[in-house]
Amino acid sequence: MNNKTYLQNIIKILEKFWEKNGCTIIPSLDMQIGAGTFHRETFFNAILPKKFARIYLQACRRPSDSRHATSKNRLQHYYQLQVVISPPPINIQSTYINSLKKLKVDIKKEDIKFVEDNWENKTIGASGIGWEVRINGMEVTQFTYFQKVASLDCNPSTVEITYGLERIAMHIQNQKNIYELIWSKENFKKVKYKNLFLQNEIEQSYYNLKEINVKEIFYFFKKNMKESKRLICLNMPLIYPSYEHMLTSIHQFNLLDTKKCLSIIERHNYIRRFRKLSKLIAKTYINKMLNEKHN
Repeated sequence: MNNKTYLQNIIKILEKFWEKNGCTIIPSLDMQIGAGTFHRETFFNAILPKKFARIYLQACRRPSDSRHATSKNRLQHYYQLQVVISPPPINIQSTYINSLKKLKVDIKKEDIKFVEDNWENKTIGASGIGWEVRINGMEVTQFTYFQKVASLDCNPSTVEITYGLERIAMHIQNQKNIYELIWSKENFKKVKYKNLFLQNEIEQSYYNLKEINVKEIFYFFKKNMKESKRLICLNMPLIYPSYEHMLTSIHQFNLLDTKKCLSIIERHNYIRRFRKLSKLIAKTYINKMLNEKHN
């Protein structure tokens, strides 16, 4: 196996490729979030009429995907590599295909399809037209042109490319089991995915499915929602801390949802409250940017 196919190097190759195509490499958000879209660089930039181009590696957590490490291709903790650009370059799809070529994916040999898959995240009111990209039938990337973020129109649109790193690596390394992926080589010895993440996956799954303290999670969930609203309603709003408290409460909501502690009506009402709060945060941010521009 060529060391360029190691997952560690796949990340480096993609970051270097998109940096050459005008993107700034930024750090991940240091929080428990369910999707790379929650990163503040995407959320706040997408709602403004401005040019920007970012790439970042984001760890994501989805408690509902907990499988006690028994699934070969589904994890509650995994990585996404996010590319977000506004306005979307005309040649963005061909650029994406070129990024696959950099990973030595044989474009002529493999069956690569763009399948319509419009995307939506109800909690932060984000949605857009999109496609999932499949290689030989396996989804490896989500392409989305945001039409709304925080329930506000995006003008111009922002294109988001979400690389499913583990799945791309599974294709490149011809692996059927995520835990057998080669992440890197250390002191001339191969380091597998399971060496780094298996125990974490087992324990986090157990926590998500069995051990969470529902009463405590409800308590902190409500505290974070309350604090988020307090911070955004200050005379001098603290926008980023408010946003982060909302993200924390969304993760706690996901934990409660995984434990099936919420009725259908409660679930709907909480999502509606998240959407309302995210819109308030986004509008406050826009007003702040406009005021600074005029001063």
